[in-house]
Amino acid sequence: MIDHTGIRVSDLERSRSFYSRALAPLGYAVRRVLDQAVGFGVTAGHGRSFDPGGDFWLGAGEALVPRSHVAFSASDRAAVDAFHAAALAAGGRDNGAPGLRPHYHPDYYAAFVLDPDGYNIEAVCHRGG
Repeated sequence: MIDHTGIRVSDLERSRSFYSRALAPLGYAVRRVLDQAVGFGVTAGHGRSFDPGGDFWLGAGEALVPRSHVAFSASDRAAVDAFHAAALAAGGRDNGAPGLRPHYHPDYYAAFVLDPDGYNIEAVCHRGG
């Protein structure tokens, strides 16, 4: 469906460091670095197509208002938990601890963190526990 997306961030290096740490438990890593942008994508073997440029981009600039919400797919609930812990350790702010959100559907397990610019970043697993 969606091939790639991105957000503008106020400090590219700070955000690159945050997302490198926060997304590692989900199998994401930096795929491409340009002068004013960084592309993240899944590493080989995570069951998704492999784009050498990445499917999530950070671009240098003024952060958007209102802030976007970006949700990343997690392979299992443990990966959601690991994302949340890694994102907090990287300087993110808790915006919803890991847990079930049955108002979405019975197996919706997610965690939410605000990144350094205040974007709401989520990791979600749709499989039962």
